[in-house]
Amino acid sequence: MRTSSEFSPMDFGFARVAVVSPELRVADVQFNADKLIEAMSAAAERGARLALFPELCITAYSCGDLFFQPLLLRDALAAVGRLAEAADRAGLAAVVGLPLAVEGKLFNVAALLAGGRIVGLAPKSFLPSTGEFYEERWFTPAARCKAQPVRIGDAEAPFGPDLIFAAENMPGFVLGIEICEDLWAISPPSGDMAQAGATVLLNGSASNELLGKVEYRRDLVRQQSARSLAAYLYAGAGPGESTTDLVWAGHSMIAENGAILAETERFKFSTQMAVADVDVQRLLGERLRSNTYSAAQPVRAYRRVAFELPEPAAGAAQPALIRPLLTRMPFVPADPARRAEHCREIFNIQATGLAKRLLHTGSKVVTIGLSGGLDSTLALLVTARAFDLAGLPRAGIHAITMPGFGTTPRTRGNAEKLAEHLGVGFRTIPITDAVRQHFKDIGHDENLHDVTYENAQARERTQILMDVANKIGGFVVGTGDLSELALGWATYNGDHMSMYHVCAGVPKTLVRYLVDWAAEEEFRGEAASVLRDISATPITPELLPLGKEGALEQKTEDTIGPYELHDFFLYNAIRYGFPPAKVFFLARQAFGGDYAPETILKWLRVFYRRFFSQQFKRSAMPDGPKVGSVALSPRGDWRMPSDASAASWLAEVDALAKTVVK
Repeated sequence: MRTSSEFSPMDFGFARVAVVSPELRVADVQFNADKLIEAMSAAAERGARLALFPELCITAYSCGDLFFQPLLLRDALAAVGRLAEAADRAGLAAVVGLPLAVEGKLFNVAALLAGGRIVGLAPKSFLPSTGEFYEERWFTPAARCKAQPVRIGDAEAPFGPDLIFAAENMPGFVLGIEICEDLWAISPPSGDMAQAGATVLLNGSASNELLGKVEYRRDLVRQQSARSLAAYLYAGAGPGESTTDLVWAGHSMIAENGAILAETERFKFSTQMAVADVDVQRLLGERLRSNTYSAAQPVRAYRRVAFELPEPAAGAAQPALIRPLLTRMPFVPADPARRAEHCREIFNIQATGLAKRLLHTGSKVVTIGLSGGLDSTLALLVTARAFDLAGLPRAGIHAITMPGFGTTPRTRGNAEKLAEHLGVGFRTIPITDAVRQHFKDIGHDENLHDVTYENAQARERTQILMDVANKIGGFVVGTGDLSELALGWATYNGDHMSMYHVCAGVPKTLVRYLVDWAAEEEFRGEAASVLRDISATPITPELLPLGKEGALEQKTEDTIGPYELHDFFLYNAIRYGFPPAKVFFLARQAFGGDYAPETILKWLRVFYRRFFSQQFKRSAMPDGPKVGSVALSPRGDWRMPSDASAASWLAEVDALAKTVVK
């Protein structure tokens, strides 16, 4: 068995791809071929297994009536064979564009090169002939070609618009090729290819630059990748094209399911390249979960052509993933401006959900437990906004702090200050005497700090909230978060229960940022200072007695593990359905040297064990708003038997642990 450090990204469905805008000269085939070969070598040095080049890159797109010159066509055809050999030497597959004469017709084609040969030739379907374009003067559309092999040199290659190309050595890596204007069509061929199984769509293009066109082009690529549940590679011709009437900028992009992974700098005469790792396993998983995709059928029948995707040399060091989507906090945008927008949207979703419940029930009052910790703080902020939306006075919010054996002066003081700044009702109801009486009633030793000791406090607090809600004619607003639901870190029928669970869709790593956002944008002065202090408070349920001089003895992450790891596991295991081995591989990439491999595996095992064993709590969870792509409501996104076995997942984690080199 290989050690964990020897796993290749290809083992987990990652393929490194490159899009290239090469330096070129119009009609100088020799020069252009040399530059393409240089770019192939450079792409291979960066670990790419596939490189896409622009439309008609062997001759240049802007040759005009020179396309009718037999010499240009002959040189281009000869160059393809040379490029196929060069790609094989470099250790990658490549897609290049050229003009190809077949049975008296001229076609604008893209050639897939792999293994030293031409794997197939895909002709352009839609030929623009309006405004600055007049391709129909030279080329024939794909609809008028015969789908048949064509002989180039001593070999034949499949030819036609009905080709998709499947890598035999990488399951799911299936290419569909269209050219430039094809993407601008009402029904791009790539959409049909995706329905036929293509996961990586390629477009060699010669889209010229006009004011505002770059944004439109980028949106086309991004949205087509999203609609097709695919990776979309786009390589645009550069400024070496003729500037008689137009200018090209060399805009190349790599997108995956609606996100741009990499993009070249425009208006550079030297060769420009963008490289990224696309995740085919992720795309296949998205398609399995999409009944819209499964219901779609391709319009045409496709010939499936097999090829080998070049693999890294045996024993070669595995490079770090080039993947901006891989982040240690997948629920939290890294860009501050986008993060603030994200927080604002989530906050509004939460508040609107609760406001609707208030209006529907006719309730003008609620109770909420306020500990002075992160979760209850966010829940109270949301509740205050919901009351504002519903046109209700905030005095109807009854915030209750219930100090117990582990309550610290810091959290209690912050709870009091926050309630005052928000203008909500506030009560303090200590629970120590009631819990001691309960211990006496059930015969529990108060000095035994076990699960009974902790859960009795949580249930006492919930009983108070429920009974006060009944007394005042309102309902209980819950304060738990998505991470706690995933791990079952809530007392069943204790803090697990409420009448509306406003934070059920918000993971722990995002809760802190929402509170920070509120401190920055919603509050000023002392109120903001209170929120910042709450954000800086260690995460704890405050259920164990304080230590010497009031020191906090219980920190949640010491018991169940770092929330940044658990939220990472949750996102990748549930949102994408990745198996433990891939989650572990990604965690090592994302967290670098911050956690030793054995530490990651320790908490990964805890995650799977708790996620499976605690489903019964999620099966009985209250209503609450979904705010992101990961949700665990049994009525919506996550339907799982409470008695499902975690054996297979835990076995894979244990097998991984045996491969870790310490």
